[in-house]
Amino acid sequence: MIRQRTLRDTVKTTGVGLHCGTRVELTMRPAPVNSGIVFRRVDITPPVSLPANAMSIGDTRMASVLEKDGVRVSTVEHLMSACAGLGIDNLIVDVTAEEIPIMDGSAASFVFLLQQAGSTEQEAAKKFVRVLKPVEVREGQGKQEKWARLEPHHGFQLKFFIEFNHPAIDGSGQTAEVDLSLESYIEEIARARTFGFMQDVETLRGMGLARGGSLENAIVMDEFRILNPGGLRYQNEFVRHKILDAMGDLYLVGHPLLASYTAHKSGHDLNNKLLRALLADESAYEIATFSNAASAPAAYSSQLEQAWAA
Repeated sequence: MIRQRTLRDTVKTTGVGLHCGTRVELTMRPAPVNSGIVFRRVDITPPVSLPANAMSIGDTRMASVLEKDGVRVSTVEHLMSACAGLGIDNLIVDVTAEEIPIMDGSAASFVFLLQQAGSTEQEAAKKFVRVLKPVEVREGQGKQEKWARLEPHHGFQLKFFIEFNHPAIDGSGQTAEVDLSLESYIEEIARARTFGFMQDVETLRGMGLARGGSLENAIVMDEFRILNPGGLRYQNEFVRHKILDAMGDLYLVGHPLLASYTAHKSGHDLNNKLLRALLADESAYEIATFSNAASAPAAYSSQLEQAWAA
């Protein structure tokens, strides 16, 4: 049986929120079977729990934000992406501020923390959301058009197209594809950092965003070039980060997806609308479990074993 997975031990870190700029303490703890991933604002008395699910996403400006009764936990996508990549089903995440720390702008720090805590299999079958028919959302027209699609697939693969019309991005490659039954999330996706443009900083800060951004936690560009001294981690790091974000956004469906995801210029908002469209059509998906590894997607178990052996 493919089993649910949680952490073996508790792990803690501190950091700064990318958008709020506030120092935040984060603690990740084991959670019971079928509890999912739950964020808790422990700086509030009594603490407020915000389960990670697509229907609880309120704000999607530059991040995916969980909201409940006026309480927020922002920028959950990188941590959710790490949980998706490492197969964590059940987890309690305590935070002392309204935003998950940005760390280095990728999911790599969360992967490291999760691996430090270790994982344990639980006495319950892992549940998957199997997509049964195509589901698509589109917005805009012509050059402004953007879209995202889920299609049936016995596994999980993602393909993403971006268009930014910037010399640094144009020269890096604007398409990426990953099949997570065959390729390593840790090696191919987890280290891709978020990115932004110097000319947008003042506008974003006026909106209460990007107050904690720096060259330490993002790829930053002027009109012509990348300003980070170390350059890129991957040749096409920009579009790989969009895949990283999409994995985190899509994991808000509550379980691993069995699907092929393709997107053109999508972001947090459209990813969330895609999940809502999927969940609104009960004929478009089913909950699946696997009584043995042989019936699971190819190499699924071996990929997780490699992740936790690293």
